[in-house]
Amino acid sequence: MRIWLDGSLRDLDDATVSVLDHGLTVGDGVFETLKAERGRAFALTRHLERLTRSARGLGLPDPDLDEVRRACAAVLDAEPVEHGRLRITYTGGLAPLGSDRGDAGTTLIAAVAASPRRPDTTAVITVPFVRNERSAVAGLKTTSYAENVVALAAAHRAGASEALLANTVGRLCEGTGSNVFVVLDGELHTPPLDSGCLPGITRALVVDWAGAKETDLPLEALEQAEEVFLTSSLRDAQAVVRLDGRDIATEPGPVTAEVMRIFELKAGDDIDP
Repeated sequence: MRIWLDGSLRDLDDATVSVLDHGLTVGDGVFETLKAERGRAFALTRHLERLTRSARGLGLPDPDLDEVRRACAAVLDAEPVEHGRLRITYTGGLAPLGSDRGDAGTTLIAAVAASPRRPDTTAVITVPFVRNERSAVAGLKTTSYAENVVALAAAHRAGASEALLANTVGRLCEGTGSNVFVVLDGELHTPPLDSGCLPGITRALVVDWAGAKETDLPLEALEQAEEVFLTSSLRDAQAVVRLDGRDIATEPGPVTAEVMRIFELKAGDDIDP
């Protein structure tokens, strides 16, 4: 594997950062995960826009997007996977121990690895942990992912691929690495951004392409819904057929199936929508 690190492409063993990098010591960093297909990144412009928004939200300097594009192109050329995960990581860089930032500059990393295509259906659980919609980092894609690690591990122990969370007032929010959509009375809904959910790239495309409504919903909407599906960069749209150990479907429902069809068609027509 070849890794882009701070301006150059390096072998994996040579791609090292300091143990005092602020992204490691306090999680002071942001990242993006993109779908890579046949050596090309999907929706790169949208992801770079969100990378910049997340960096500004943390008070980091704007990333050099020309360099980020060069980094992505370099690792995709070095690892031209048929289907994979492209990861961009941007941190506060070398800093003293503690929360204060240093002045050595930021760290930029890009890497790609093969990843299997997701199945059309999956199982999820709900967890008692919550998203804080009033957090200073709500809606930012930061590298502080420990809460997600804990919740996702709980999902895996239950035989599920994702854990869904409410926010602090009990409203449906998101998954650890996905956005959630529900069909109620035949209409497609997803939680609004002020619920505290991440402004997912795939979420935004599904809202635009399938006409989903952004609706404040209770967590219990999951149990009332005729259909439930997840979206993320590597899932695209994926139907939920099992919720908290209970079978709710056997296959993607008609609305979900149509969303999957539309997404595949439009994404196939434009690699950078």
